[in-house]
Amino acid sequence: MATRTGLAVWEGTLKEGKGSMKLGSGAFEGPYSFSPRFEEGKGTNPEELIGAAEAGCFSMALSFNVSTTATVKLEPADKGFKITSIDLKTEGDVPGIDEARFKEQAELTKKTCPVSVALAGTQINLEAKLL
Repeated sequence: MATRTGLAVWEGTLKEGKGSMKLGSGAFEGPYSFSPRFEEGKGTNPEELIGAAEAGCFSMALSFNVSTTATVKLEPADKGFKITSIDLKTEGDVPGIDEARFKEQAELTKKTCPVSVALAGTQINLEAKLL
């Protein structure tokens, strides 16, 4: 199996510093900073990339015509910050199954897709809807 890499460089203090992140494949490279991570500034952040990874893995594992949004919640914790939950919202157009079966498959996928498994210490909530 393949091994995937990512690179991040940070320069400066937490609040005034700046960084850049890059995927090993070259598919994404961009800046990140304090503001989009802990406030409402423009730019990306590690949690947003985790959300994209979870949504992508989930949709691919569930298959068919599926769209998934992952909302990652970062909150203050005892010693710093913690990702406390990820809310998955998925919609699918899957011929030949009913809503109950779709939800059952979505729940199974939530438990078994590799990114969900890697994030097992985080509460993952799921809302699944058959179109």
